Amino acid sequence: MPIESTLLSRRQLLLATAGSAALPHAWGQASPAWAETEKAARGQTVYWNAWAGSEQTNAYLQWVAQQVKAAHGINLQHVKITDTADVVKRVRAEKAAGRGAGEGTVDLVWINGENFAAMKREGLLFGPWAEALPNFRWVDTVGKPTTLNDFSVPTEGMESPWGMAQFTLFADSQRLPERPQSMQALLALARRQPGRITYPRLPDFHGTTFVKQALVEFAPDRAALARPVTDAAFATQTAALWPFLDALRPHLWRAGKQFPQNAAAVRQMMADGELLLAITFNPNEAANEIAAKRLPATVVSWQFEKGTIGNTHFVAIPYNARAKAGAQVVANFLLSPAAQARKADIAHWGDPTVLDLARLPAAERALFGTGQQPGLVNAPAPTLPEPHASWVEPLERAWAQRHGA
Repeated sequence: MPIESTLLSRRQLLLATAGSAALPHAWGQASPAWAETEKAARGQTVYWNAWAGSEQTNAYLQWVAQQVKAAHGINLQHVKITDTADVVKRVRAEKAAGRGAGEGTVDLVWINGENFAAMKREGLLFGPWAEALPNFRWVDTVGKPTTLNDFSVPTEGMESPWGMAQFTLFADSQRLPERPQSMQALLALARRQPGRITYPRLPDFHGTTFVKQALVEFAPDRAALARPVTDAAFATQTAALWPFLDALRPHLWRAGKQFPQNAAAVRQMMADGELLLAITFNPNEAANEIAAKRLPATVVSWQFEKGTIGNTHFVAIPYNARAKAGAQVVANFLLSPAAQARKADIAHWGDPTVLDLARLPAAERALFGTGQQPGLVNAPAPTLPEPHASWVEPLERAWAQRHGA
């Protein structure tokens, strides 16, 4: 993907250098224990089960495989999946069949949310290990507390943070000069411009996130959302949610009688002018699309001024992984400034970093961009915590009963 900016070209050069055998010193601090892990990892094959729905993501994982092969002799195999829940089911079945330590088929899994909660609850994870990684020292656990808390479930070292996400909206500023700053303002816009707004059909992840954003905004007690769901809490905290969605529905695209299948469909309808705005969980998505010439440079991204839902996505190691050492070395590389900078670069992926850039050494900090590309969020809003993972299923079930027919 061509990048015309001199600054970006310089950053790509730095990243290319960082991706060679001479990686920055922040690749990992030497210690006797870590040296033993690296020694054990050499020659191992790590089967990484990871979502494969993006060419950019797949290309990035191929790059990671090249780096860990060159530096550590690890053979990283991307097992392409469409749904992490299928991986959870497989590991669960292996445990039921008595396949113990070293007998599993999954060494590393890209995971978060209810899938992590299920694996942790059922004893399907290896650990704790994540916070002992040499590069974990760079993780921003203060400014990005979701790096230690996955959908209100403490990670407790059972998974390693990999990237950040936050509910974000984007629109062509020429069509929508004034952007709504809350769900209530979005409803007002929909009433003024009927048929020009929609969201994906649940259980699509982005559709569920749209509903969760409304839930958080209208819930009378947000603290209750951080706890495991109960019937009583669900009834109380969603009491204002359903009237809002009911009021919004007739003003949606096709009068709310049909919902797009996913966020990509919404984005395309926005690009075609059929819709006024689109939603994403990657604050850099619009910038990615602008750089790829799929959206005009007049598209802007924003988050509601009082905050939007955000979370972290992670990698975890199943309890019976065959290549636990190799998986840890891969996870450590994923936290290196070189790997995080390449992942954050819209030329490669545009996935926000989990690192605290202010604490990085100057050479590593220089790998990251300035944030001046068109389409980026200019004024990031506060990150609102995800409801506890147990809220997802009843939310999706209740939505389907009301709006899914």
